[in-house]
Amino acid sequence: MRVLVVEDERVLADAIATGLRRETLAVDVAYDGAGALERAGVNEYDVIVLDRDLPKVHGDDVCKQLVAQRYPARIIMLTAAGELGERVEGLSIGADDYLAKPFAFAELIARVRALGRRAAAPLPPVLERAGITLDPARREVARDGRPVELTRKEFAVLEVLLSADGAVVSSEHLLEKAWDEHIDPFTNVVRVTMMTLRKKLGDPPVIETVPGVGYRL
Repeated sequence: MRVLVVEDERVLADAIATGLRRETLAVDVAYDGAGALERAGVNEYDVIVLDRDLPKVHGDDVCKQLVAQRYPARIIMLTAAGELGERVEGLSIGADDYLAKPFAFAELIARVRALGRRAAAPLPPVLERAGITLDPARREVARDGRPVELTRKEFAVLEVLLSADGAVVSSEHLLEKAWDEHIDPFTNVVRVTMMTLRKKLGDPPVIETVPGVGYRL
């Protein structure tokens, strides 16, 4: 899942991003509203964590522009104001969820994952295919009941493959969903990650390479 965190308090923004990355999510950060719109114009995000009180372009205006453009990401707004009127106003301009500061990080994670499921075709809480099971909430993977220990990126790549439900996934799409904007698009990181993932999942191989197209599980 690809997430954009938009927060002008840099320490808080970086802390949120670090925590989300630990949950195997690909995360980009913008520190003002103009930066948020610029990144959304280049990258496709599943969820945007958007502070309301932003410099340059107010968070409300960022939300309105994205909604007007029919941008596909789900938006969760953050604000220091948690009164009912503020929550209603935030939702009325197009936000999908609203979280008042201070908040428990576990709640933010749960809300981001819930919105991520709504951003795409509905998926079951535990993904399963070809004897592979993946539980995003518990960050657990097993093959035929045997636990498999994966790195964060291996977990993220496997989650994208399982979510495709048998469809071919291109390397470009894997880079888009499992890595952030700092990754070199010409890197061989997808191929290397796929090699280690296959090794850890064991035999017989379940990830197929479709020459010139991508990968399929």
